[in-house]
Amino acid sequence: MNGGAVRPQQRRTGGDEGWNVRRTGERWRASYGSDPYASRGRLIPESPSPTRTDFQRDRDRIVHSAAFRRLKHKTQVFVHHEGDHYRTRLTHTLEVSQIARALARALGLDEDLAEALALAHDLGHTPFGHTGEDALHACMAEHGGFDHNAQALRLVTRLERRYATFDGLNLTWETLEGLVKHNGPLLTRDGRPTPHYAKAGIPVAITEYNAQNDLELATFAGPEAQVAALADDIAYDAHDLDDGLRADLFALDDLTEVPFLAGLLDEIGSLYPGLERSRVVHELARRVITRFVEDVIAEAGRRLDRLQPADAAAIRHAADPVVAFSEAMAAADRDIKTFLFARMYRHPGVMAVRRRAASLVEDLFSAFRRDPTRMPEEWSAGLSGPDDPRTLRRVADFIAGMTDNYAVSQHRRLFPETPDLHWVIWPGSEG
Repeated sequence: MNGGAVRPQQRRTGGDEGWNVRRTGERWRASYGSDPYASRGRLIPESPSPTRTDFQRDRDRIVHSAAFRRLKHKTQVFVHHEGDHYRTRLTHTLEVSQIARALARALGLDEDLAEALALAHDLGHTPFGHTGEDALHACMAEHGGFDHNAQALRLVTRLERRYATFDGLNLTWETLEGLVKHNGPLLTRDGRPTPHYAKAGIPVAITEYNAQNDLELATFAGPEAQVAALADDIAYDAHDLDDGLRADLFALDDLTEVPFLAGLLDEIGSLYPGLERSRVVHELARRVITRFVEDVIAEAGRRLDRLQPADAAAIRHAADPVVAFSEAMAAADRDIKTFLFARMYRHPGVMAVRRRAASLVEDLFSAFRRDPTRMPEEWSAGLSGPDDPRTLRRVADFIAGMTDNYAVSQHRRLFPETPDLHWVIWPGSEG
């Protein structure tokens, strides 16, 4: 890569080693990495921190937010009480953060911004994972729908109430832009919604905020946000395989359906014949992460060499993402996700619990919509009726912020019977 690396913390190592940043472990930033000292700033001006960069400050605000703490009791795939070893939104988020930092470091990007974006990427998720999001979206279908990325933006710009002089976290432009656009532009260059938003349109929360602080929705996000998005994909692939095997939703032998995984299992078997199953599972997960990370670094290097971006803005205005999988690894990623969709996310046992969880969310929405005073006063104050758009959005905000166990407790408070979200998977069972 010839991106004009800037290495402000270099030190001479002596002898023939010269300026060896990688050997000493010191951090370096390439010219195309986001510069915390040249940030576009915050919507509400604040005095700079004497001890932290703006991106470090963003990361810290995210970690100390109530929304971040609630991730501990929000479902990844399994409901919160099914086992202490399964991923939650919080453990998944921490795993994404680790991978994002590793990628950012290797590519000469700002590690703190990449980490902040990884830590924030799931803040807008509802209880019960994508099931809760789908249920809330259906409830809000005629009133703007529900989108977890838009909800994350609402949280960090409006719903968090911690500071004396502003609502939200007042994060930098670069963090907000990455939060909204880490999966790609929302608009085409001629101003039309991209295919993902072509039917429903851009979520209102995003368009409203964009009107006061232009996030340039027709461009790609900066490189650190692209890193966070790929880190999310890598973590999903590796750790959903781990959780699915732990839950006996499929067996190691089933993974040979995916050529990429079959090759890794052959490698493990050759190196460690007779290795116990639990260690094989771990060796598989770590190899999945390693191969994907190394592939992203190599592919991003090739794309950076072709583009020769002078700065992060050049990456935003490129025709394609700069941080991406190679064609071969993109195919492996698709194969893994296809396998997991069929064998894990749509497993009969998982689907049975998903249906019950969806009905629970729908019940809560209906109850709070009919009588907003059933919500705490801070949420119900000033609402006028069940058809008031403010009521509907406030109810969606309230439910989206719930943890799994709080949603269950609220349902028990309001209804005589609450769906049983426990489930047991036995090999060959139908859930």
